[in-house]
Amino acid sequence: MKHEKYHIVRSVKSGSIAEEMEIEKGDRVISINGQLIEDIFDYQYLTEDSHISVLIKKPDGEEWELDIDKDEDEDLGIEFENGLMDDYRSCSNKCIFCFIDQMPPGMRETLYFKDDDSRLSFLQGNYVTLTNMSDHDIDRIIKYRLDPINISFQTTNPELRCKMLHNRFAGEALKKADRLFEAGIRMNGQIVLCKGINDGEELERSIRDLTKYIPYLKSVSVVPVGLSKYREGLYPLESFEPDDAREVLDIIHRWQEKLYEKHGTHFIHAGDEFYVLAGEEVPPEENYDGYLQYENGVGMIRSFLDEAEEAFRSMDEEPEKWPERGKSSDISLAGGLLMDPVREKLLKRLADFYPKVRVRNYPVRNDFFGEQITVSGLLTGQDIVAQLKGKELGTKLFLPGNLLRAGTDVLLDDMTLEGISDALHVPVEIIATDGYEFIRKLVEPSSVEPK
Repeated sequence: MKHEKYHIVRSVKSGSIAEEMEIEKGDRVISINGQLIEDIFDYQYLTEDSHISVLIKKPDGEEWELDIDKDEDEDLGIEFENGLMDDYRSCSNKCIFCFIDQMPPGMRETLYFKDDDSRLSFLQGNYVTLTNMSDHDIDRIIKYRLDPINISFQTTNPELRCKMLHNRFAGEALKKADRLFEAGIRMNGQIVLCKGINDGEELERSIRDLTKYIPYLKSVSVVPVGLSKYREGLYPLESFEPDDAREVLDIIHRWQEKLYEKHGTHFIHAGDEFYVLAGEEVPPEENYDGYLQYENGVGMIRSFLDEAEEAFRSMDEEPEKWPERGKSSDISLAGGLLMDPVREKLLKRLADFYPKVRVRNYPVRNDFFGEQITVSGLLTGQDIVAQLKGKELGTKLFLPGNLLRAGTDVLLDDMTLEGISDALHVPVEIIATDGYEFIRKLVEPSSVEPK
């Protein structure tokens, strides 16, 4: 019997049901309860029952049909060669603001892949434009209750959306959000703001239109377009100036006040970069509605400051948990330009408690992508080395963890922490992105203790 769709077992967890049923690496899972498995969502849904029938094919071609009794929702213990159990869906748009189109040549291949996959939205929090989703995809999201789904709206003006995404179906795709709303699927939204294009009156329109999806649309972030120096031949975009940022914040704050009074949620949130550019203080924690857009750069500064403030309170109220105030050390700290004012502010506070702890703070300019890119996560090892070479770094250099590819010690340009250490002749260590642990690390550079 020929099966067009199958999924190869990469490994089996020790002590699992799969191990007990003698499923092994290299086996092919064909179907569950007679139904072919399209992807990981089918697999998870079909394996929830307490009694299932699994058809597998051994490498020698022998087929086994396994009847399995288990607890509801109990995992079989199978890991597949393809974690999504299907091909990743690439983006069919040509967005005028796409950062991947602004990447220089010669970087590792994975950095050039544009995903627009609703399954990654659910699994990893990626944002999707809806243009790459069929009615079948929407049906499955509703059937399996796959939420929250993160949507890149950009604008609710259909004609403008077609222009921004360079896709003639982009305006029509917005109707898919109506189906998700009607089915009660939770969503989060994003607007990448481009100066003179979807800001001003268009931003007002988008916010007004998106409020119809409350309460299932939980939040919408407004973040400034990132412009690298590699934009030759691309749509001409301008960077936001301080006055522009203040205008954006005025619109957002006005809507927040109105929506909080009516719905009890602030709903629309500005990315931290707008506050830094405008020279304004970030709002208090309660304005972020539980930090729903934290991973999108919304509220990171506020959270970091509040966590650090907790550390300073602890120094006052529980001094026995901290090193003696006379402790001395000489260390250094580096990161992107965006967080530099925050780092400086905290280091001044720290000096009040530990005057002999010297921390040199080095803001690193992004020469690789261009000076307009200010976040630490897009810094490269070569820029760090070039700008810190010959500087006084003390006994250790601390770098923020968001520099690294997940689960590795490798930066965007494939330079490692060890490579940076060798080039600068100083030990290099990652410092926490949690404000409390950030402060503790600076006064106890040899170890980090839990709160």
